[in-house]
Amino acid sequence: MSLIVNGTSVAPPDDPRVSLLDHLREGLHLTGTKKGCNQGACGACTVLVDGERILSCLALAVQYDGRHITTVEGLAQDDALHPLQAAFIEHDGFQCGYCTPGQICSAIGMAAEVERGVPSHVTADLRADAALTREEIQERMSGNLCRCGAHNGIVAAIQATFVVEAQA
Repeated sequence: MSLIVNGTSVAPPDDPRVSLLDHLREGLHLTGTKKGCNQGACGACTVLVDGERILSCLALAVQYDGRHITTVEGLAQDDALHPLQAAFIEHDGFQCGYCTPGQICSAIGMAAEVERGVPSHVTADLRADAALTREEIQERMSGNLCRCGAHNGIVAAIQATFVVEAQA
């Protein structure tokens, strides 16, 4: 049994009761993923599993045998930030930065959901492709809290990264 974390095969924890969050942070020393509420309510622990966003505090590490887990540390390629990471800097999408890794992973997962045609609660026309309007982004990111109030910068960074790419 092994997990594939940021492209590298790693051993699961010895204790099958360990959450994915705790294994990432304490077992693998990938501290980008944050422990916020530890109850699945804040989104600070969001990571990508096979490209889909999950709350790692609510998942047991052993559930993800053979699956590809991507943390914020695994988003950069060839020593260059992921475009969304760069957009967070450009658009002041963070203040204290605690929620930022979860926000970024969640936004990448959200963009993939939109590409697959997954509607949100505010999608006006379920037969049409969902447009990443401000309202759509706010609804789809509502599970990720920012206690500093950097939501305007977060939305701007997401729009700059995914809306422009979708139009290009």
